[in-house]
Amino acid sequence: QAQVVESGGDLVQPGGSLRLSCAGSERSVSAEIMTWHRQVPGKAREWVATLFPGGATFYADSVKGRFTVSRDEAKNTMYLQLDNLKPDDTATYYCPEHGTTTWGQGTQVTVLS
Repeated sequence: QAQVVESGGDLVQPGGSLRLSCAGSERSVSAEIMTWHRQVPGKAREWVATLFPGGATFYADSVKGRFTVSRDEAKNTMYLQLDNLKPDDTATYYCPEHGTTTWGQGTQVTVLS
């Protein structure tokens, strides 16, 4: 059973913004190394970003400067702010804990082209 639930995906115009949420359940998103990945059908999953417990963040070159990861400890939720969206950002986004083999259902982001 996945320990996170992703939400916030939507259909947007190029240049638009979205905020994705990653709600933790049994485990604290603040105590673990959390990641964001995305996948397009027929293609390999792509790493997007990592958030360390100490707050350090790392981003894929394809999203650097446009996406921002953050968290709210009180809500046990991690976020991914997506700005200046491009059609190539269209994918299902997932937020697995680093190293886990159990992924959530993901949330769909579609950027019109």
